[in-house]
Amino acid sequence: MRVVLFGATGMLGSGALIECLKSSHVQAVLVIGRRSCGVEHEKLKELIMPDMFDYSAMTDQLSGYDACFFCLGISSTGMSEEAHHRITYELPVNAAEALLAANPGMTFCHISGAGAYSSEQGRMMWARVKGKTENKLIEMDFGATWVFRPGFIQPGKGVRSRTAMYNVIYALAQPLYAVLGRLTGRSLTTTEMLGLAMLRAARDGAPKTILHNPDINRLAV
Repeated sequence: MRVVLFGATGMLGSGALIECLKSSHVQAVLVIGRRSCGVEHEKLKELIMPDMFDYSAMTDQLSGYDACFFCLGISSTGMSEEAHHRITYELPVNAAEALLAANPGMTFCHISGAGAYSSEQGRMMWARVKGKTENKLIEMDFGATWVFRPGFIQPGKGVRSRTAMYNVIYALAQPLYAVLGRLTGRSLTTTEMLGLAMLRAARDGAPKTILHNPDINRLAV
C-alpha cells in the first residue's frame, strides 16, 4: 500500500506516520505539508507546498497512491466561521479532489472530531463545518471514505501536540489515563491506535463509515 499523509507535523499525523513507517503493509509514504516533518526514512518522501490550496502542477507527483490519511486540522478558538471553513472544509476538499483525479478509486481516511454535526446544523460552529466536510468527502467518488471522530486521545511514542496548552493538559492527565480508561470503557484512544485503525480501514475496510473511539480501538487490534 502506498499512502499520502497530510498533517505529519501535528500530533495525530505524526502518530499516523510512525505506524505507516512501521507497517509491513506500507511500501511508501508521501507526506504533504508546508514544512518538513523532520523525519528521514527509506519509505518516506516529502512534498513541501507553501500553497496547500493549489495542486494544479502536482498531478504527476500525486499519482500512484492507494490511500490518503488526512490528519491536518486546527482549533476553532478565536477563528471566524469563514476562516475556520477555509482550513477545515476547503483545504481537505481541494486536496481530495486533486488526489481523486490522480488516483481514481483510492481510499480516503479523514480525521474529523467527536461531536461533528452530520446534519450541518447546530449551535457549535466547528461542529457544523466538520459535519459539512465529512458529508462532502463521503459523497465523492473514492473507492471508500472512512471518517474518524476521535474523542479524548492519549499521545504516545514521543508524539506531542503543536499546541503548547494541549501538551500541558496531556502531561497533567498522564496519571489519570488508566482511571479514565476504566471509567469511560473504550472511549479513550491513543495516537498509536488511531494510526493503526486508519491502516486497517485503508487495507481491509471498516464496519461503518463514521468511526468513534470505541470503533477505532476495535479496528486497531
